[in-house]
Amino acid sequence: MKTIRLKAGKERSLQRQHPWIFESAIAKGSADAGETVRVESHEGVFLAWAAFSPTSRIRARVWSFDETQRIDAAFIEGLIFKSVQARSLFDIQSNGMRLVHGESDGLPGLVVDRYADTLVAQFSSCGTERFKQVMADALLKATGLKKLYERSDANVRSLEGLPEVMGWLRGEGPTEITLQEHQWQLLLNIAEGHKTGFYLDQRDSRYRFYQHTLFRKFQRVLNCYCYTGGFSVAALAGGAAHVTSIDSSGPAIDKAKANVLLNGFDLSRTTFMDADVNASLRAFIEQGLQFDAIVLDPPKFAPTAAHADRAARAYKDINRLALKLLAPGGELFTYSCSGGIGADLFHKIVASAGTDAGVDGYISERLQGAPDHPMTVYFPEGEYLKGLVVVKKL
Repeated sequence: MKTIRLKAGKERSLQRQHPWIFESAIAKGSADAGETVRVESHEGVFLAWAAFSPTSRIRARVWSFDETQRIDAAFIEGLIFKSVQARSLFDIQSNGMRLVHGESDGLPGLVVDRYADTLVAQFSSCGTERFKQVMADALLKATGLKKLYERSDANVRSLEGLPEVMGWLRGEGPTEITLQEHQWQLLLNIAEGHKTGFYLDQRDSRYRFYQHTLFRKFQRVLNCYCYTGGFSVAALAGGAAHVTSIDSSGPAIDKAKANVLLNGFDLSRTTFMDADVNASLRAFIEQGLQFDAIVLDPPKFAPTAAHADRAARAYKDINRLALKLLAPGGELFTYSCSGGIGADLFHKIVASAGTDAGVDGYISERLQGAPDHPMTVYFPEGEYLKGLVVVKKL
């Protein structure tokens, strides 16, 4: 077993059981891609077993902090079984759910979602790539399913020195799937959609928006960065009179329209715009339009903390425009999925946007990802998705 020795004082994060070891923390030692290494302190004390990544800034990802643990197929199978079983702890009103959430489930670099009878997996680290076949078999065994599609096409693969891979890993079948979520259905394509095919992490937020629409009787709703229209369908299900949905992707707009029709709603209650969100918001302000509820669910503006300053300006600008468009007493559901933007910073950004817009509001709720996308005590970086509900003062 190859050994990685850390620089003096760099063992503290591992002693707190944080699973990442950065290149700058390593004094000496190397290994092949995905190989399990013994990690020791500067004094030679055992700290962890980890998977080595020769080209990544995160040079090793921890499998176990137990010196007696053997990192083999049985170990991986056990982790996957526990991760799948843990989802029974949560009330998930859908036939789609996240079964493995990377570091939060002790499987750094592995994400697995279930859509009806099909599993979709992303292997984004050298360690998961090395154990890919073992993991695939374990996932089918733990779930009793027969189909597993690989979506290892995330940009982070290149940082690990790995090529993009897509296609059926076990079994095969249609890539078009109908997701049942709460009181509605949503179409998705696991071969084409974002992430593993869809944004399951916003499941509970979509339901919350439905509840608010039902209770507040919103008439005019604006859904920005609507993607395939999940929030739009939720608003229509809640009784919204008219929903305007904006996205810069024409294919996404087409799927959003299909989702509206799938749920039996009349397209006359909708307006779909294949357009830039910022430009559209500015145009609406010039036209003197107002909306009772607005959803801002933009793409990841800050993948890391290094991008936080630029991202903060982008988040502030769209929130400033949205607050101006919001009718008095209206509600803004605003989100950030950027890991480089913490919850406190996001709150400050929205507050600054309100100041610039001359708009005050009540923060009525804080929102986060659905419970099958957990963060843990040891890995707070798992909290990537955060949201606020802002009620504009009368």
